Amino acid sequence: SWFVAQCLKIILEGIKNGFSKERLAGGGGMPSSHSATVLGLTTATAIQYGTHGFEFVIALFFAIIVMYDARGVRYVTGREAAILNKLRDRDAEEGREPLFDKALDDKMGHTIPEIIIGVLIGIVVGVVVCHLMP
Repeated sequence: SWFVAQCLKIILEGIKNGFSKERLAGGGGMPSSHSATVLGLTTATAIQYGTHGFEFVIALFFAIIVMYDARGVRYVTGREAAILNKLRDRDAEEGREPLFDKALDDKMGHTIPEIIIGVLIGIVVGVVVCHLMP
C-alpha cells in the first residue's frame, strides 16, 4: 500500500510541479501513503484474523492514531513551516539576515481528501494482496 501510494504521489506531483527527488520519500501530498499503509495493514488483519480479535483492534487503533497525527500535528506543522518560509523570504527581500539558512519542508501532513484517497488505496491493496496469497 505504501509503495502504490508513494508511486502515485510521485506521478501526480510530477504532472503538477515537475519531478522532485524530495517526493521520493517525503511526507505530505496526494495521496497519503501513511493512511494507505495503515489501512492496508488493518484490511489485511481483518481478512486474515477477522474483526473480533485483538489483532484487528490493535491495527485499527494504530491506523486511527497515524491518520489523526497526519491530519493534525503534521498538517499544522507543515502550515507553520509555510508561514515561516514566507517570513524568511520577506527578510531576504528586505535585506535582513534570515533566521534560518534554508527553507523548511512544508509538505508534512495531509488534507482530508489526501487521507481518504490513501484509505481507499490501502483497502484495495490489502484486499488484493490477501487474495493473491494462499
